[in-house]
Amino acid sequence: MRSPFKKFLASGNVFIWGCAAGVSVSLLMVFGLLLLIVINGLGYFWTANIVELTLKDKQHVMGQLAGREVIPRSVTPDRPEGKSRLRVKIGNRDIYGLDFKWVNDDQIASETYSPDIALLERREWGNMYARIKAVYKGEMLQAEGNDAGWIALAPLIDTTNALYQQITRIERIEIGSINTDIEQARLKIRALEMGAAPDTRESGQIDSLKAQVAAAESRYQERTLELDTLRTQFNEYSVLMVDANGREKQIPVGQIIRALRPNEIGLMHKCWIYLTNVWSVLSTEPREANTEGGIFPAIFGTVMMVIIMSLAVVPFGVLAALYLREYARQGVMVRLVRIAVNNLAGVPSIVFGVFGLGFFIYAVGGTLDTLFFPERLPTPTFGTGGILWASLTLALLTVPVVIVSTEEGLAAVPREFREGSLALGATKLETMLKVVIPSALPGILTGLILSMARAAGEVAPLMLTGVVKLAPSLPVDGSWPFFHFDRKFMHLGFHIYDVGFQSPNVEAAKPMVYITTLVLITVVVLLNLTAIVLRNHLRKKYAGSVL
Repeated sequence: MRSPFKKFLASGNVFIWGCAAGVSVSLLMVFGLLLLIVINGLGYFWTANIVELTLKDKQHVMGQLAGREVIPRSVTPDRPEGKSRLRVKIGNRDIYGLDFKWVNDDQIASETYSPDIALLERREWGNMYARIKAVYKGEMLQAEGNDAGWIALAPLIDTTNALYQQITRIERIEIGSINTDIEQARLKIRALEMGAAPDTRESGQIDSLKAQVAAAESRYQERTLELDTLRTQFNEYSVLMVDANGREKQIPVGQIIRALRPNEIGLMHKCWIYLTNVWSVLSTEPREANTEGGIFPAIFGTVMMVIIMSLAVVPFGVLAALYLREYARQGVMVRLVRIAVNNLAGVPSIVFGVFGLGFFIYAVGGTLDTLFFPERLPTPTFGTGGILWASLTLALLTVPVVIVSTEEGLAAVPREFREGSLALGATKLETMLKVVIPSALPGILTGLILSMARAAGEVAPLMLTGVVKLAPSLPVDGSWPFFHFDRKFMHLGFHIYDVGFQSPNVEAAKPMVYITTLVLITVVVLLNLTAIVLRNHLRKKYAGSVL
């Protein structure tokens, strides 16, 4: 007779409870990680009050509180709670050389929150926490004192921000368009000169193109003079700031993005600033070695790469699965192909990156440059990393997932659907296009969802095929041909790696790591939800499928 323990094992309940416990622990770990990311990411946008600490040695520390912890190895039998210390974001990197400072509690003599302390968000060197001493126009004093300087500073910041946008528009759009026209004309001239001995008509084309270059250079000089005038106005005003210990720093008003007095701002105003900060991060470009500013280019590059990858992987994956399931004679060769497809799913992603570098960039891209862009050589056009080659590399990486999922979807379509279509006089091709593939679309979209989720988070292949730390321009703009697949791009995954592990200022970069991680998760979820909604719609439409 079996013991109760053996009966319990034989019943299988131990495995049921074990699986349930494993799933529960996994879910808790996932939700705990997401909660950590959300708290640290969303907390970055809140504008905390500025504290001024007076130390017992008469020194002052001014900044925003960023945390408190027990000092390591400070717990003793006499003091079991240990000694604690404050972490203060002191900013003023150009003065102190660091962003944060630890202050022991036993060193603090007093703690105040003065309403006249200003927070200056700058284009360089991070935030500044100080009081306003004076505002100057060149060497001429415009306002003196904290309150008078604050009143004079606000409209000047609005003016310089408008000038900055105007300067940026001229530099990137107008001058960028002029440079593009000049470069295209010069390339056409070189292409004509590289051919056989030019005839009279070609000589006339060359002269016309040179005239276009001269006219464009003249427009360039006009825009350059306009820029010089705007930059003079941009740097006309400056503000003299005084830190907590009396050190002075004169800052051009043009370097200030925004000025706040957090200690005198109410809760509703801070909530509005919070929403403004969120939008600013999502819609602006990074600055300060990617540790500050926004991440819009990385968001745009990630979404565009996933879309291009999806457009490439679905047709090839579906055609391959359709051939293997519906047309190929089942035998040893087909089994070997399926084994190869399954093995491809386990190949390390960096191997696909090396393949993309060798095949797409050097072989295909180099050939395209030789055939269609000889006038640009030795500067490569498609023979270097770009968003197109990165997307195709990730398409190769994820095509096994689409093939397997599509085959399962095709296998789930009832056999009666095929036989009924053929019995009604439809050809096999018509049966595939109008009956089988529509019924298998939910399975195809399942593979697409899995491939998008993996592709959005891959970084290693992108480092070899086109991703960069900071892209000067987006792959899509207003210049012909509008979609520039040869351009390098930014990616949220690589942005996390760069900010978290390559930044010279790790402490300042840590909040940006959480923010970018949260945005990447949100982008992946939104892309997947879109595909899931479409898949559910198709399931209802083709209810005969068992999917």
